[in-house]
Amino acid sequence: MPISSLPSPYGIGTLGACARQFADFLAAGGQSCWQLLPICPTSYGDSPYQSFSSYAGNPYFIDLDDLAAEGLLRPEEYQGLSWGEDPQRVDYGLMYLQRYPVLKRAAERLLAAPPAEYAVFCETSAWLDDYALFMALKDQHSGASWFTWEPDIRLRRPKALAAARQALAEQVDFWKAVQFLFFRQWAALKRYANGRGVSIIGDLPIYVSADSADVWANPDQFQLDEEGIPTEVAGCPPDGFSADGQLWGNPLFDWERMKEDGYRWWLDRIAYQFTIYDTLRIDHFRGFDAYYAIPYGEATARNGSWRPGPGLDFFKAVNAKLGKRDIIAEDLGFLTDSVRELLRKTGYPGMKVLEFAFDSRDTGSDYLPHCYPTRCVAYTGTHDNDTILGWLATAPRKDAAFAKAYLRLNAREGYHWGMMRAAWASPADLAVMQAQDLLGLGSEARINIPSTLGENWKWRALPGVFTPQLARRLRKEAKVYQRLPKPKKASPSKKNASKTV
Repeated sequence: MPISSLPSPYGIGTLGACARQFADFLAAGGQSCWQLLPICPTSYGDSPYQSFSSYAGNPYFIDLDDLAAEGLLRPEEYQGLSWGEDPQRVDYGLMYLQRYPVLKRAAERLLAAPPAEYAVFCETSAWLDDYALFMALKDQHSGASWFTWEPDIRLRRPKALAAARQALAEQVDFWKAVQFLFFRQWAALKRYANGRGVSIIGDLPIYVSADSADVWANPDQFQLDEEGIPTEVAGCPPDGFSADGQLWGNPLFDWERMKEDGYRWWLDRIAYQFTIYDTLRIDHFRGFDAYYAIPYGEATARNGSWRPGPGLDFFKAVNAKLGKRDIIAEDLGFLTDSVRELLRKTGYPGMKVLEFAFDSRDTGSDYLPHCYPTRCVAYTGTHDNDTILGWLATAPRKDAAFAKAYLRLNAREGYHWGMMRAAWASPADLAVMQAQDLLGLGSEARINIPSTLGENWKWRALPGVFTPQLARRLRKEAKVYQRLPKPKKASPSKKNASKTV
């Protein structure tokens, strides 16, 4: 369930009451995990996989009521504003126009008397200075990509950066304050969810956006030319789903350069993610085995070629630096034997998506639940798939018929409940459902259609849909398939410790 999709009065889901209520629903439903999309700021196209920073938090998610409760806002400063006409869709254009003036008032009040933890946050967030300056410079350049900035700033010449920090000090302070407000609320939400027995599964995109503080501040880590322009970019080759492939456009990593310093940039990035999440899903795992490189400027992904990735050497470095951590590998798509071997050697659980099992264009029996290993995570679909009911309504007739026969689906139980039941009944150690499927929604609730622009990333749940009745049914299913969280053993008191078995 993405944060953006939570029901709230202010146009988009937030880290406030609506998120706490959803954590309550999960706990009542016997659920132990809440998986999110990336919580970083979205850029043009509104995708959380194309962000201005892979470290920063999305300012839109800052809860305005919680700011008011702290005295940083007055209710009349935001409650009377228009936040969109459709409570089931995010209006990102309106978010951009309305949210920042409100956040500016909150930031001004915060900075007028900053708490002690603000200075600590600024000192300990190594990424923050570059991000805040990057955003201030983007504002100065009317949002234009950093590729188009004047050479001294684009190429980060020290005198130009020092002058920019001085000239844009007020704007830099604003962006720092916004991030402080975000992560203070995020920490409170995570504590709340963890206290209810719900851990947070975060999502780490393998690539970062070309127009990001990540690339601007660390150009030596990427395959760029002397002017800072990518030489090749990321994507996926043509397949049964797309004749042109997928042209993502992200700059590619300079893996040879990264290896020289022990993958420092990557290790810092992963270590940071584990300060905000309990478990981490690493997107596009196969890119660590081999990645698809498309010449910069191509209109499609047709003319790309494969390059070797860092392989097991990279994950040995991760383990050496961070120890064994809870990582899920997104190993979907066309897999080679070398990718499967890399997954086996890392020991990470991969993903199994039920909708793929019945797609005649795709992958065969590996996705049928009777074939699942225990060490995997089962999904009915992901943010890149249709909902269960949407898929059944639009899939080729023979594919839908196969799913209904294999899963014994019927209208009385509900086709969506039948498919979710199959995931819960599978051997997978963890089973994750889409919130839209719990609600029995169709294609109107789909999160994303890859390689398209338009209505992606906009779906929102209506207020009141996550009911006690739905939680009870969810808990019942979790109990049937022995997926309820194991109760924690109470610590024996000193008085009767000797009697405890």
